[in-house]
Amino acid sequence: MSSARIEPDPAIIEDALELGARFALDAAALDESARFPVDNLAELHRRGFFRAAVPPPFGSAGSLVEAVKVVSALSKGEPNTGLTLALQYLLHMPLLRLDRDAPSWRLRARIAESAVEDGSLVNVLRVEHELGTPVRGGLPATIARRVTGGWRLSGSKIYSTGAGFLTWNAIWARSDDDAPLVGVWVTPRGAEGIGVVKNWNHLGMRASASDEVTFDNVFIPDDHVLDIRKPEEWAQPDSFEFAWTFALFSAIYDGVARAARDWFVEFLKRRKPTNLGAALATVPRLQEALGEIERLLYINETLLLSTAAAVDRGAAPSATQTSFLKCTVADNSIAAVEKALSLTGNHGLSRHNPLQRHYRDVLCSRIHSPQNDTVLTAAGAAALR
Repeated sequence: MSSARIEPDPAIIEDALELGARFALDAAALDESARFPVDNLAELHRRGFFRAAVPPPFGSAGSLVEAVKVVSALSKGEPNTGLTLALQYLLHMPLLRLDRDAPSWRLRARIAESAVEDGSLVNVLRVEHELGTPVRGGLPATIARRVTGGWRLSGSKIYSTGAGFLTWNAIWARSDDDAPLVGVWVTPRGAEGIGVVKNWNHLGMRASASDEVTFDNVFIPDDHVLDIRKPEEWAQPDSFEFAWTFALFSAIYDGVARAARDWFVEFLKRRKPTNLGAALATVPRLQEALGEIERLLYINETLLLSTAAAVDRGAAPSATQTSFLKCTVADNSIAAVEKALSLTGNHGLSRHNPLQRHYRDVLCSRIHSPQNDTVLTAAGAAALR
C-alpha cells in the first residue's frame, strides 16, 4: 500500500451534508413503518456515493476520513441509510490493498462494478441463533458442503441488515471438511433456496430490514467463494480493516448523537416556561449540561478523524486502539443523548419529537462488535502479559 496520504473529496462530503438534511425529513416515517430506505439509497447511487464507496480502479481513492464524514452526515439525517452505505464501504474496502492476482479479486471486482453501475447492495451475514456474534469465538452452524463444481450451503443468519434487498448475500459459514475451513461464500439474490423471515421488530434502527435470511441447500459455484481459511488464521486482526470497521460503525451513532444535540439546542431556545419568563437557554444548569454534550461530541470527532487520518496516511492504529475508539464513541454518543433526554422530560419522550427516536437508535451502538466487555478483557489480559 502506498505511503502517500489519501485525500478526501470535499464535494461529496458537502453532498452528504445536504442529503442528510433531506433524509431527516422522512426519518420518522421510516422508523414508524420500519420501511427500508430504498429511495434514499437510490438517491445515493444517483449522486455517485456508491462510486465513492468503491476504491480504484472502479471508484474513488478510498479515504477513510471521507467515509467517516459521509456516514456521520447521512446518519445524522437517517441512520439506517448511513448503516447500509457503511456496509458497502466495508465490503469493497479490501480492494484498496488486493493484488489483481489475489484469489478473491475477480469476485470482489464484479460486486464493486455492480455497485457502481446498478447500486447493488451487499452485506456479510454473520450472526446466528446458535453462534451469536462470531467475535466471541466458535464455529458457525451454517455449513457449506463440497459438491461437483462448487458447494451446497445450508443454515440461517439473523440480524441481517438489508435482508431481501441485497443483490449479494455474503455468508459467514464453515465447510464440511473433517478440519473445517471458515469464511465467506457469496450468492446472488434470487438464488434457489434463499428465504427471508420478516422478524426484525427492534426498539431502534427499525428501518434497517435486519431480518433473518435462510439458506436451504443453496448452490454456490467455486468462483463465488470470497475468502475461506483455517479458523486459527482468522484470529490475527488486520489493523487496517479493523480501523475501517470500527470507525464507520462509530460514525453512524456519532451522527445520531449530533442530531439529538441539535434538537436539544433548539428546544432550549424555543421553550419558555411562564415561571421563568425566559428561554431555557438562559439557565446556567442547562448551559452546563449542553457543554457536557459538546465535550463528549468533541472527543468523538477527535478520535474518529485522527484515527481516519492515520489510516489515510498508511499508519493504521492497532486493533486494540481502534476497539477503544468504538467503545468510547458508542459510550459518549449514548451519554450525550441520555443527557438531553433527562433534561427534557415528557417533551423528549414524546413520539411527536425526534429525541426518543435518536435515543432508541443510539442504543444500538452497543450491539455492534466488539462489545465493551470483550475489548476491555482482551486489553487487560494483554497488559498483564
